[in-house]
Amino acid sequence: METYQINKVNRKCLLLFLTLICLIGESVIVNAQVTTTFKNNLLVLDNGVIHREINLSEDGKFTTSTYKLLKEDEEFIQSFKNFNKKDADKFSVTNSDEFAFKLNDKELTGLSGWEYEKYEKVENGIKLFLNSTKADLQVGITYLIYPELPIIRKKIEFTNTGDSTIKIESLDVERFKTSIGGVGTTTWIMHDYGRQMHRGQFVGNWYDPTVVIHNHKYRKGLVLGNEAPGVMKRTSAFETPSLLSIGLTHIEQNFGFRKWIEPNQTWESTWVFSAAYANTDDPYAALNTSVNDFVRKYMGCQIYKVEEMPVFVYNTWAPFKHNINEKMIMELADAAAECGIQEFVIDDGWQESYGDWGVNKEKFPNGLKPVFDYIKSKGMKPGVWISLCSAETKSEVYKNHPEWTVKKANGDDINLHSDKDNLYGWESRSMCMTTGWKDYIRDIILGMVDDYGLEYIKGDFAAVTGAYTSDKTRSGCHALNHSHKDRNESMLQMYQATWELFDELHEAAPSLFIDCTFETMGALHLIDYDMCKHADGNWISNYFDPSPLGALKVRDLGWSRTPSIPAASMVIGNQGLDDPNFMYSMKSLAGTLPIVLGDPRELSREKRQEIKEMADWLKQMQKEHDFMRYRQDLPGFGRPQDGHWDGFQRINTDTQSGGIVGVFKQKSHQGEMWVTVDYLDPTAKYEVTLAPNGKKMFEGTGEELRTKGFKVAFGEAFQGELYEVKRK
Repeated sequence: METYQINKVNRKCLLLFLTLICLIGESVIVNAQVTTTFKNNLLVLDNGVIHREINLSEDGKFTTSTYKLLKEDEEFIQSFKNFNKKDADKFSVTNSDEFAFKLNDKELTGLSGWEYEKYEKVENGIKLFLNSTKADLQVGITYLIYPELPIIRKKIEFTNTGDSTIKIESLDVERFKTSIGGVGTTTWIMHDYGRQMHRGQFVGNWYDPTVVIHNHKYRKGLVLGNEAPGVMKRTSAFETPSLLSIGLTHIEQNFGFRKWIEPNQTWESTWVFSAAYANTDDPYAALNTSVNDFVRKYMGCQIYKVEEMPVFVYNTWAPFKHNINEKMIMELADAAAECGIQEFVIDDGWQESYGDWGVNKEKFPNGLKPVFDYIKSKGMKPGVWISLCSAETKSEVYKNHPEWTVKKANGDDINLHSDKDNLYGWESRSMCMTTGWKDYIRDIILGMVDDYGLEYIKGDFAAVTGAYTSDKTRSGCHALNHSHKDRNESMLQMYQATWELFDELHEAAPSLFIDCTFETMGALHLIDYDMCKHADGNWISNYFDPSPLGALKVRDLGWSRTPSIPAASMVIGNQGLDDPNFMYSMKSLAGTLPIVLGDPRELSREKRQEIKEMADWLKQMQKEHDFMRYRQDLPGFGRPQDGHWDGFQRINTDTQSGGIVGVFKQKSHQGEMWVTVDYLDPTAKYEVTLAPNGKKMFEGTGEELRTKGFKVAFGEAFQGELYEVKRK
């Protein structure tokens, strides 16, 4: 009876609290553990982990005054609020300006004069509308904060409230002054997906979806996340004292962003985010934990929407290139199926021409339908390669739609993919995705889905700029009759139109796996968050080197892009099934999305069976642990390189059921290593077994596996093994 009375009282208190929330709903938003308030011109974001306050002063200055981790009581913002006047003068402390951009060539920031208009409730956050006191402009700033994560996400929309067209350039969506360090020896700037160290002033590029500002003296830092697409990213640190910024490229850069906004028109920026961490010497710590969780749970990456992730894919590009035909493909399908392949992708060479995309009847006299049916009969999903934005000059679509082509500054058609318009011996030109070309190529692909049962598309070649070009002016589109006004405006639109294509394909064919290559992204080995929100995967490389060098390159690229980027979206070519040392490559590929090439017909029955056993093991691991959704650094094992050991872990941190671990020796003189595993339930019992035979290597608690681990001994100069970690 006493317990009932306590619960009854608690329920009454809860009802009273909820009633109060409803009554003051215009100023308080509560979502689970997330609370956002706007009252007396003070915006507060709080989830019990991170706390941020942004103030709109009486003189119209909009600025962050506090950004702190609550449990650790660690402040990350430099502001007058955190200094007395004497120290503020001594250290030249000025308030953060929150955002910055050029409006018709004049810079405006959060300190330029703003008036409150209104706010709106949004899921996990708030959207605040401010009117400029200096121009006919309204900005809508969205802040999102997520349960239990020290992460704040942000974007800005611009509404032209005047009578004339306005021009937005050099946009920093997030911009604040940090208290954690500056240009000095105690601050490391970890760039290039958070993996490479820089000291001093820093301006990032397209390889910086994440930049970590780490102060090793105070053992804390900030992750700066940039969700802009391709070559449009710009993240900076300490261009002026203490200043950090995240946003789109500035107008003076090669790929400078610009947006023209007509009267009464609204335009919305790309997202950025920041993540705070403390009490660690490891600049990768937040990437492996809070950032990894945020990307998986909240960013909306397409790969995490796939119910059955592939774990073993085959592609025909190497060694056959364009030399493929119906008979060969069916023979390859027979052999690939015996190796345990799940998805079979026919690469370049099946088509009559780039642009029209008719089937080459000399190579495939019966079309692709019987070939696809045969692949399916072997238990595999069929896929094809296609160039998303290229058309040969001989194609009918090129001849009939000159208004769709990408234009040079002089009005001529251009091939963005390379420094010359002749590509692989064919006269090819780029087609602008902001035109009717998008609908055309969408219908081509969906026609293959309907007619042939297509389930995997590898979309290739440049869409905005070329990965191989040295002349970076060969980027964007100068056409005067497209939706963009000029080249600078075209580039972001061309990326976003490509994402619209992917979204429309997924809407019409939900099970279609879209592989967007680094060539489409516009730079070597380029993958980023914005692409991952629309495409399932990214063919991120072409490593033709046989094992062990090829295997090393696979692991190095996997390490260099994860844990920031979803490992399951990384499609790393071109390791061959017919390589005598292929098993070393296969185990290396298990750190990302395993894709293989080569000629499986050359393999003996015994070799095919060996590969299939490992493939079946990977499928079983995916079934038991869903490991493809996860990847973390393996403690004590660094960047893959000759003379060392390296490894990865792919532990399901949500269920803590376990996962897989990969350990590799790359010509190290050291013959044995101890392996520890993080992110398990410390009190639960786990077993570690060798793949695929199940030999027991360890049994104990998650805490014992984290602190003591198990020993591996490798006798070969180049050796790698995979292990299952399983909760008992």
